[in-house]
Amino acid sequence: MDLDLWISKVKEGQHLAEHELQTLCEYVKEILIEESNVQPVNSPVTVCGDIHGQFHDLMKLFATGGHVPETNYIFMGDFVDRGFNSLEVFTILLLLKPGILPT
Repeated sequence: MDLDLWISKVKEGQHLAEHELQTLCEYVKEILIEESNVQPVNSPVTVCGDIHGQFHDLMKLFATGGHVPETNYIFMGDFVDRGFNSLEVFTILLLLKPGILPT
């Protein structure tokens, strides 16, 4: 599982292969099962509202606010629906989730 390669692919507008996305989902699922529902976040933090599948807006948000992991973000929900790029939004948020990249 080459997370850096997958992040680059998604940021360039490419989709992960189905087996790659399935591997990613299973991996993140195991992390989420072990985590508490409430996670500590170091300040400063940028709080983000609804994205609604707007991948290009999300990329602009990162370009303006700073890239992960240098900038801490809290996303309040409504990641997908309505927009044309819900899969890309969900995929990049999974890839950038704290705890997924080795430290």
